[in-house]
Amino acid sequence: MTAKSRPAPDQDGSLASMIECHGLILFTENYEDCVSFYRFKLGLPLWYEKDGLTCLHFGDGYLMIETGGIARKSRKTVSENPTAIRFNVQDVKAAAQRLEKQGVDVRINEYSWGTTGSFVDPDGNVCSLKNADDPYFKVS
Repeated sequence: MTAKSRPAPDQDGSLASMIECHGLILFTENYEDCVSFYRFKLGLPLWYEKDGLTCLHFGDGYLMIETGGIARKSRKTVSENPTAIRFNVQDVKAAAQRLEKQGVDVRINEYSWGTTGSFVDPDGNVCSLKNADDPYFKVS
């Protein structure tokens, strides 16, 4: 199902048709460093904070950062964390340059299906930039 053919809310009887907001919860060991990274280096706006929990706007959803995770000094392996936080941007190389000015090391990779820029947060979680000119993501 493409973005163009989504049913009206709750018409198909699925949970997906009832979702009003989506989000990611990131459990961290280096909580303060991760909050600072996502808020100030990546620029995600603050939504709200509570003890041991910070919620940031993430597109039309949210990224909730909590305590209770396990950090790694380098990039976590896929078996340690089988997810990546993806940021679709118009220009991967320009976005990578902005991050590098903030002290974030970004690895650019070119594939037949697009360009990515990979980097890690202070806990070693993988984040990725992806070119947003992919026709799959175009919604008219």
